[in-house]
Amino acid sequence: MRSVGVEEELLLVDAETGEPRSVSAAVLASAGRTAGAAEDQVFELELQRQQVEFATHPQTRRDTLAAEIRRFRAEAARHAERTGAAVAALATSPLPVSPALTPDRRYRWMAERFGLTLQEQLTCGCHVHVSVDSDAEGVAVLDRIRPWLPVLLALSANSPFWQGQDSGYASFRSQVWGRWPSAGPTEIFESADRYHARVRDMVGTGVLRDDGMIYFDARLSHQYPTVEIRVADVCLDADSTVLLAVLTRALVETAARAWRAGEPPARHGVALLRLAAWQAARYGLGGPLLHPGTMRPAPAEEVVRALYDHVRDALDDHGDAKVAGDVLSGLLQHGNGAVVQRAALERTGSLRDVVAECARLTQAERGTRP
Repeated sequence: MRSVGVEEELLLVDAETGEPRSVSAAVLASAGRTAGAAEDQVFELELQRQQVEFATHPQTRRDTLAAEIRRFRAEAARHAERTGAAVAALATSPLPVSPALTPDRRYRWMAERFGLTLQEQLTCGCHVHVSVDSDAEGVAVLDRIRPWLPVLLALSANSPFWQGQDSGYASFRSQVWGRWPSAGPTEIFESADRYHARVRDMVGTGVLRDDGMIYFDARLSHQYPTVEIRVADVCLDADSTVLLAVLTRALVETAARAWRAGEPPARHGVALLRLAAWQAARYGLGGPLLHPGTMRPAPAEEVVRALYDHVRDALDDHGDAKVAGDVLSGLLQHGNGAVVQRAALERTGSLRDVVAECARLTQAERGTRP
């Protein structure tokens, strides 16, 4: 059974005002004082001081992964509380914010190189790592999952607000993230050699500092024997994060089986994949998506069901089919994080209250309903 791990970026906000706070160093210091062995130090600094990241351990069981995500969210909240802050699983800040760069040589280089693109880059994503047997298998997977990645973005969409106003998008994070010159969908590589040659060429231009700045929607991890799917917003509730993880693992397994069976990848060009990603960012689950098979508009529920059917065998083999189906049905009925945020604003009339509600839901044991 393939292992799966999750990296979540969380927003650090003032517990009273809801405004982002630059307290990541204090949060990590608190975590460091209570951590035991090195493997227990799961929290990391991120690009901006108003966010913190944690990474789960590789897991093969869904329930173990879910427990770890909930535990690390709760620990992050406890450490943030000691600084007068709270954590919120928000992919962008609903309230206006001036990001504060984490003091780091690499980040300073990026700030000088990319200017406003970096200065405004306070976004929180969710990255899912799934184990692969080799780079050859990993690249075969990357080639075959490309048209399905916008569906994962639509499911996770959780960033409707930007600098105090409604962006009109379900995932505005993806629009901000797309400013990086190496971000977005990729062409078909066909082999590990071609993938690595492309990465070397990109870094060799000098535009990027290193291969850690290869920001493809999905890539071979440069640290672990995994494929890393990076397309999603951080999800508001842990149930949705677990759903994203098990769907991603099933998608990887389905692609690997297709490769072993000699089935070629869909030949959709990058231009069409960019349009599919834009449509998913714009509407989330609230409007039509581009169907991965045809690249033509179809109702979101139909496209989500197509993803579920596509990976159903792998979900069954991992014991995830029923739980994934139930959580998917809940998302389709009640909406994702973007819907929850807009409903909270309509109900309260206050973006501050939206943040407070989302901070509560970040640590909720089950579900995203108020």
